[in-house]
Order: sequence, then C-alpha cells, then structure tokens
Amino acid sequence: MSKPATGSLRAIPSVDQLLRSGEAVQLRKAVGGQRLTEIVREVTDQIRAQIESGSLRESSREALLAEGIQLMQQAGAREVLRGFSRVINATGVILHTNLGRAPLSAAARAAVAKEAAGYCTIEYDLSTGERGKRGGRAEELLVQLSGAEAALIVNNCASAALLILTVLAHDGETIVSRGELVEIGGDFRVPDVMSNSGTRMIEVGTTNRTRLEDYRLAINKNTRLIMRVHPSNYRIVGFTTSPDLATLSSLAHEVGLFLYEDAGSGALTNLAKYGLDDEPVISDSIAAGADVVSFSGDKLLGGPQAGLIVGRSEIIERLRRSPLYRALRADKLCLAALEATLEAHRRGALEEIPTFHMLGLSADAIDARARNLVQRLEEIVPSGLNATVVSGHSAVGGGSGPNVHPPTSLLALAHKTLTANEIESKLRAASPPVIARIADGRVLLDLRTVEISEESDLITALKSLAS
Repeated sequence: MSKPATGSLRAIPSVDQLLRSGEAVQLRKAVGGQRLTEIVREVTDQIRAQIESGSLRESSREALLAEGIQLMQQAGAREVLRGFSRVINATGVILHTNLGRAPLSAAARAAVAKEAAGYCTIEYDLSTGERGKRGGRAEELLVQLSGAEAALIVNNCASAALLILTVLAHDGETIVSRGELVEIGGDFRVPDVMSNSGTRMIEVGTTNRTRLEDYRLAINKNTRLIMRVHPSNYRIVGFTTSPDLATLSSLAHEVGLFLYEDAGSGALTNLAKYGLDDEPVISDSIAAGADVVSFSGDKLLGGPQAGLIVGRSEIIERLRRSPLYRALRADKLCLAALEATLEAHRRGALEEIPTFHMLGLSADAIDARARNLVQRLEEIVPSGLNATVVSGHSAVGGGSGPNVHPPTSLLALAHKTLTANEIESKLRAASPPVIARIADGRVLLDLRTVEISEESDLITALKSLAS
C-alpha cells in the first residue's frame, strides 16, 4: 500500500477549525465544551486513519472540512441518544423491560413532578412536626390491599429477595424446589441471590416433580426458611407435581419455620379477565399462610420499579432494622409514584393505570385505530411508503403472562427502496424515537402500546420516513 500524500494529511482540519464551525456551536449546547473537544479530536484521528488507509477519496481542504463536520454531527447525535429519551413503544409488548416496563399513570407522573421532585414529606410528619416513617402511606396501602400485617418497600424485587434471605436465613439453609431455580431477564438468578445472601441453598425434588415429602426430608437443625419461587416467564407443562402454598405453609409452621414466597410479577387483584389467571394474587398468598411475600412494582402492579414486601409484623420489623435495608430502600420519586398507583388500586380504578388500560383494549378497538391511521397516512404521505393492516398478537412482557398473547391489529410497513432493517433504523432515529419490531421481513407497529396522544408524533416519523 502506497503512503498517503503529505499534502492530504496537511489538509485535515484542525481541532480549533472544527470547534469554530457553526455546527460545533450548536453541538456545544447539547454536549458541553469539554466533551465536544474530545469528539472533535476523535474525528480528526478518524479522518487521518481514513486517509492513511486510502478509504477516503476526496482529500481537498474543503472536502475534509465537510467530512469532519459531518462526522462531528454524527458523533454528537450518538452522544445525545445515549442519554434518557422518551420513546414511542410500538412493539405491542406492554411491560417492555428495555423500555422501562410499566408506564406510569397520570396521577403517578404528577406525584413525581409536583409532590416529590422538590422538598417533600418523605420522612417528615406534618401532624407532629417530627420525623416520620419513609414510605408510610404506601406501606399502609399495601397492607390494606394484601391483607398482610405489615409492609416494606425496597428498590426492586431482587433487592427484596436478597434482604429477606439475608435477614432470615444467612446463618443456615433455605429449601427450594429444583423446578423453581429460574433465571429471569438474564440478571436475576435464584441460586446467585441465595449465594450472595449467605444462606445455603438446599434443592429438593426434580425439575418437574416435587412432593411435600421432599421438603420434609430436607428439614434439619440448620434449616431456616422454606422458599417458593414463581417461575415468571418459565413454565413446565405435562407430568408435573408440586405442593400448593397452603400445604407448604402447614409443613413450615409445623416445624417452626417461615415460608417465603417470591411472587415475581404478583398481582393485587384477580386479573383473570385479562387472561392472567396464572399469576399469584398477593392476598391469596397471605391467606394461604405465607409468612412473607415479595413482588415487583413495575409489572402487574403498573407502577414504578420497586420491590414490595408484605407479611408478618415480626418479620417486616426485622427486615426494617437490618443495615442492608438502608442500602436497598426506595427513593422519594419511586415512593411518590407508588403511592399514587396504589391509591388507584384501592379505589378499584385500574383503568387509570396504563398497563391495565392496554391489557383491556379489544382487538376491534385497535383495528379501528390502525385503519384510521392508514387512511391519514394515505392522505399526507407521499408514495413510496406502504402501510397495511394485518392481524397479530401483542405480549404482556416483563416475565408476566408468558402464555397470554392478546389478539391485535398491526401496521405492516413496506418501502419501495428501503429494507425492513433500514425502516426500523430510521424510525429509531426519529424524534421521539419509534421502537418497532420486525417479523417475516416486515416492520410491524402495534398500537396497543401507543397512546392516542402519540399518534401525531408517529405520523410525523412515518412521513419523514417516506420522504
């Protein structure tokens, strides 16, 4: 390979020259002066490497300056996209883990912005003027809704499991069925949480069959806890056996042990009308004799990320007194959103919570919206982009209801010159980004997870795609 001409290297724009450009002035407002300088240095190094490799055809000063500005703008755009950004979820996955799971209700958003964003009564009692209990109102609501004696709130469900196992069983053994040693979302492994808590995991039964006698035979003087884990998005079908919670509770209490249920998604009310009759109802678990139950706040509760713990008062107070609780407790923004969400549950106003509104949408209602959107697109979008309505299925997501796939209508997008991957990429680059899915070589948009107020933004993104 021949050496690049020295003149070409001398034509590379200087860092100062790029920083003085009008485009850099605009980028500086978004990324800051220090980061912009780092980006520009990376750009000049990139141009130098392209010249030396022979991959850059144009080498005049004007061409290299234009190349440098373009690379700088692209790098700046990537920098901005790396931060938090509101997106339009058009995947049809209601509890989309990568997109923040349950969207907050209007009341929860208002509570965060108006009540908790500034100074607030997170640990202050207005009636006495003295220190109050963190999350006291939310805990009261959890007690009312679950039928438990007491409640505690930490920052996520894995934290709840870690706290419970550490406090109740770190100096002994915890018995769990082999069929419940699940991994959820790639981050939560039951054996790993047990190991980090200091308890020794005792597996009983087989993957598909665990009998009450298996638990009984494993109990010894070192046993501290019997744990039951809801499998979330993992199911064993066919020849299966496991004792129900009430039977397991009777055994635990017979020998003086606590029974802990990690309910995963959990539900505060029976969700059979949404097809979610396989998810544990927390009040049923308490009534069946579970001493402590943990579940998530951002799944079938429809609230913020949180680990919710309900159970016997003596257990909850032991958890509260643990130094680990202080490290895992929820912050004021979470508690404000959670309290507003729980208030909606207490009033029986589930339709105010977006998760339940989306779950309750009929296929006919979504089909009507999809066809209306196609008609609006045909009126304003130039030829080149084709949108048709096809039948399909949505998903609950978040490890909840793995066998529940509500019927829906999908917008299937095709373009004369763009591939499906290119369409999907351009939608992600829109403002706000539109997150779609690809199946069978088509880009699919599911309006179940798109708010009506977001449709104008969606049309704008599709219009720019067409042009």
